[in-house]
Amino acid sequence: MVSIKDVAKAAGVSVSTVSHVVNKTRFVAPDTRAAVEKAVLELGYQPSFLARALKSKRTRTLGMLVTSSTNPFFAEIISGVEEGCFRAGYSLILCNSGDQPGRQLTYLQTLMQKRIDALVVMTVNRDEDFQTELDRLTSLPRAMLDSEPMPNVCAIGDDSIKGGELAGEALVAHGHTRIGCLTGPINHARSTDRLLGFTQALDAAGLSLDPELVITGDLSAQGGYEAMAQMLDSTSPPTAVFAFNDLMAMGAYRAITERGLRIPEDISVIGYDDVEIASYLYPTLTTIRQPGFGLGLEAAELLIGHLERGDELPALIRKPPELINRDSLL
Repeated sequence: MVSIKDVAKAAGVSVSTVSHVVNKTRFVAPDTRAAVEKAVLELGYQPSFLARALKSKRTRTLGMLVTSSTNPFFAEIISGVEEGCFRAGYSLILCNSGDQPGRQLTYLQTLMQKRIDALVVMTVNRDEDFQTELDRLTSLPRAMLDSEPMPNVCAIGDDSIKGGELAGEALVAHGHTRIGCLTGPINHARSTDRLLGFTQALDAAGLSLDPELVITGDLSAQGGYEAMAQMLDSTSPPTAVFAFNDLMAMGAYRAITERGLRIPEDISVIGYDDVEIASYLYPTLTTIRQPGFGLGLEAAELLIGHLERGDELPALIRKPPELINRDSLL
């Protein structure tokens, strides 16, 4: 393995001069810099990441805990975090928890052992042990995505109350009065907010939700399919349904079409997130857009800005959602 001493010898300079050129820590005369860069290239020298980390007490690495990278909305957020890291010369260590409490805690401990500089968390459920461990990391900059506000943490997400209102207002404007909801887990803050906003929109129109048509799912396509099938078995099925994410809306599509019903002629459907595949479904899915890539990018930029420049981390950021009107609403 080529060492920094080998580069110094080949370039005819001191080891400290090579270090300054490689790390860009001090001005070096152009001719000397050129000689060092030539030696680095010819010898294939790679600076020791570990040595640099030990010296600076920084690894230029962000850690990220996510429920699942296969969820298309989560994948968009991950892509945004990764882009923010790449732009700033940082690395990202990604851990998929599978929403399993023991796995979440193990991965959190692993990330700390890797000496990450900051942490991004996006999980649906957090058990008491995990939350306790997370709260102890007061010296570690943290950003929680799609989360309720927490002490000493930057919480970033969309305004889900407003998003629920947008969905309710759109369905009411199209004349629907009997409307179903496919919600996420009852302990998920964004699901609670979306239901609140949706209920407020119906209340403003003098309507109310039938409890029989509010069914809790797990935010997966299979969960949406099962919840929609259950809803269609009710004594008086809805003419429209609001699914709390696009995956559940996709599952609802299957349950509806298996019954020989048409979207939107028999049942209108509104989703949430506006993942890429929403515009490729047939009919194309009307949905509430939240900027997944943008949320992830902002999380990375805020954390890195805090690390590099000491920028203050805001306690709460809420992005405005947007109704994307396509063909599944009539």
